[in-house]
Amino acid sequence: AHIRRMTPEEHDRVLAAVSHLPHLAAYALVRAVLRMRESDLDPLDFAAGGFRDFTRIASSSPEMWRDIVLTNREALLAQIDALADELASLREALESRDGARLLSSFTEAKQARDAWLKRLESMPGGQGR
Repeated sequence: AHIRRMTPEEHDRVLAAVSHLPHLAAYALVRAVLRMRESDLDPLDFAAGGFRDFTRIASSSPEMWRDIVLTNREALLAQIDALADELASLREALESRDGARLLSSFTEAKQARDAWLKRLESMPGGQGR
């Protein structure tokens, strides 16, 4: 384990970003897909690895996550706004067919995630996946 000192506010902000927001996003994506269902067409029949991986945490306890997100409400609201801004930027790039901007956004995210996984793998116990 790697212990870091932080203020309660820093803790709430960081956990809102890397734990609480992903849960909300997973729950929201599953609900959005459910709303696409038609009488003879269920989008979940076509879901595969990406959907499964992204939404795994939507199988977490709804009661527990209700309590967590309400407890960290202020920090989580700021992170929801940050994600909405990122999605709006991607939407603008998509609407304008700005492939370079999309590629830049995707590349930046890929590089950041790859670097994070590399750090995890270098930790004792190699926790990267």
